[in-house]
Amino acid sequence: MAKIVFIGAGSLGFTRGLVRDLLTFPLLQNAEIALVDIDAERLDFARRAVEAIIARGNYPAKVTASSDRREVLKGADAVCCTILCGGVDIWRHDIEIPKKYGVDTNIGDTRGPSGIFRALRTIPTMLDICRDMEKYCPEAILLNYTNPMAMLCRAMQRRSPIRVTGLCHSVQGTAGMLAEWIGAPLEEVDYVCAGINHQAWYLEYKWKGKDAYPLIRKAVAKKKIFNAEPVRNEMFRHLDYYVTESSGHNSEYNWWFRKRPDLIEKYCTHGTNWNPGEYAYILKEYQRISRTWKKEVKKWFDDGAPLDLARGHEYAAYIINAYVGGEPFEFNGNVPNTGLITNLPENACVEVPVLANRRGFNAIHVGALPPQCAALNTISVAVEEMAVEAALTGDPRLVFHAVAYDPLTAAVLSLAEIKSMVQEMLKKNERYLPQFKNIRL
Repeated sequence: MAKIVFIGAGSLGFTRGLVRDLLTFPLLQNAEIALVDIDAERLDFARRAVEAIIARGNYPAKVTASSDRREVLKGADAVCCTILCGGVDIWRHDIEIPKKYGVDTNIGDTRGPSGIFRALRTIPTMLDICRDMEKYCPEAILLNYTNPMAMLCRAMQRRSPIRVTGLCHSVQGTAGMLAEWIGAPLEEVDYVCAGINHQAWYLEYKWKGKDAYPLIRKAVAKKKIFNAEPVRNEMFRHLDYYVTESSGHNSEYNWWFRKRPDLIEKYCTHGTNWNPGEYAYILKEYQRISRTWKKEVKKWFDDGAPLDLARGHEYAAYIINAYVGGEPFEFNGNVPNTGLITNLPENACVEVPVLANRRGFNAIHVGALPPQCAALNTISVAVEEMAVEAALTGDPRLVFHAVAYDPLTAAVLSLAEIKSMVQEMLKKNERYLPQFKNIRL
């Protein structure tokens, strides 16, 4: 009987979908689903939702719920983590303070000043989770869905022996988008994708064994398709390889698209896919969900808790099934760079193909990235390494240096302006940064 723990179980959709997928595997149908959330209302919603899925599928599984993760970690085989440290009310300042200085953010949960400060708040909690796992379930795997993915995974992989990888929807999501653009059934597509989280590159993309990049180039030349992902399509035109994650995210990770109002207007405000370039797009979504989630939960239960029990495509379910002895599963995961990508720094957190089986995570060697792709990745890795070191040591000077080398921030601000901005952000976050004995730069 497998035991699967969800930390941060009270999300509106994630837990329901993943539990649904897990219980479709014969090896997991009698699993114990253990739910953890510090919000009692959200925890109650998650428990009732899982109970509804178990009842509807007539599964022999059981559900437990607690606000204390230590109560439920004992004997776990796998742990899934989706948390937000500090909540929306503090995260908003990660977006709003940089905007005051001229750094215009669309998403702000992965890189840049906002991603760095989100990492500073979250890394201590993630390390506490790892320490609890070392005590109560040292053989369990940890599947992290929390952003900023690369920085959190890097910190955990540095400080804990727990087998941890980070999972993101951007690789399979983009692969599906490209397949749709060229009219290919996704099951006929093969690809090799590698780099870093949210900035990995399709080094190969083949349809029926043949290079499909010429077809992608033809597709991107069409106005409707180009306008769906203007930032990523512009990057593809000039860098020659397609990058993962949305245009909204990628507009923040470089110098090219958000440093002037006219560029934001040209590339970031008219995209037709999810994540337009609108300022603080995801912050507004979080605020909306905070206002409406109780109403949405009530409506879902009033409607009879509708949910299609057919298996979806969430990586975590396939990975956990493989780990407990089911069919091995290949996915793109975030792991230490132990020579996997030869022109990115050793031990940095990279996103590469990984085979999950009973041994855990078996990362696959990729080799060198194209130099123009490695160059962009290397800058982001350098920022992430400084931010992680700052979080682990409590060194505010390293926070400043990390933000100073962020491409978008450096494109619009001087070093003195960056220092003032970081100092203001440190002050606003002081109560959430216990590892910092001093926040003066």
